[in-house]
Amino acid sequence: MSDLKIAIILGSTRPGRNGKAVADWVLAKASERSGAQYELVDLADYPLPHLDEVMPPSVGQYQNAHTLAWAEKIAGYDGFIFVTPEYNHSTSAVLKNAIDYLYAEWNNKAAGFVSYGSLGGARAIEHLRGVASELQIAHVRQQLSFSLFHDFENFSEFNPGPQHEESAKVLFDQLEAWATALKPVRQAA
Repeated sequence: MSDLKIAIILGSTRPGRNGKAVADWVLAKASERSGAQYELVDLADYPLPHLDEVMPPSVGQYQNAHTLAWAEKIAGYDGFIFVTPEYNHSTSAVLKNAIDYLYAEWNNKAAGFVSYGSLGGARAIEHLRGVASELQIAHVRQQLSFSLFHDFENFSEFNPGPQHEESAKVLFDQLEAWATALKPVRQAA
């Protein structure tokens, strides 16, 4: 098994959320691979209030216990898969808030995106790509977008189509390659 560590960050905390099933599916597919160790990080387990640090995250002077715990969790990963719903043409507020809490812990790491929504969540991913670029996260081209109309029964039971299998493999391949390539960059810094 590789020493590469990748977090699958579940970016929804809503009761009855569809994201848990999506994140579990991603984790199950990732667990079949040997190129990295994948772990689910559920934002419901990290209840961060609206950003409440006095100093900007780029300064790296975190003061609050919840920020320090979140920073410690994220710092240990080489890459990320962000699983996001699409709310109002964007990502969830809880995911954006969790990302905004930190800076250096995201830098020079790789990310992939998985979304779900009425249009597959594509607009949420587009917003996250801009955020990731600002945080010096190298995001891969391949993404997974699940439609509430085609990949969920009754808009709540996750049943993805078989076409997503190959797309997931490509996403994992790209993400593991980029996460591996960026490791020496972080070690040199």
